[in-house]
Amino acid sequence: MPIFHLSAPVIPGHLRQLKGKDPLSPIASPRANSRRVPERVSKRPNAKETLHVILARLDDIKAEDTVTIDLTGKTAIADTMIVTSGRSHRHVGAVADRVLEGLAQAGVPDVRVEGLPNCDWVLIDAGDVIVHIFRPEVRAFYNLEKMWAGGTRARRAS
Repeated sequence: MPIFHLSAPVIPGHLRQLKGKDPLSPIASPRANSRRVPERVSKRPNAKETLHVILARLDDIKAEDTVTIDLTGKTAIADTMIVTSGRSHRHVGAVADRVLEGLAQAGVPDVRVEGLPNCDWVLIDAGDVIVHIFRPEVRAFYNLEKMWAGGTRARRAS
């Protein structure tokens, strides 16, 4: 009858050769031991970051009379609405192009645009933030700020 010593660990035959060695490959071992901070799963900016990008772009291109309306609790279509004006058809188109460029650089996917060919009223749907860019006469006619701000006050961006 064989005698076993309980103090010595029993190692299966195929692992005896690895005793004292790292079982991982030379490439995987450093990766397993490093402590990296995991990257965000989603690269999409949140609503606050998207709003910041849009307002910065509107300020850069000199959009006029920019108003930010908080839609939280009023509708499920977005968290924030921005209403702004351009001086002419060309300026409205340039403002829209600048906002779209900023959203693309920030990594906002699936941005939808309406009204870009005419440039009287351009609507940009960035998911959590909706942007309306008007010519002044068209903005006065539709008066979206009055309809959406309701009892709350809209915040003017400086």
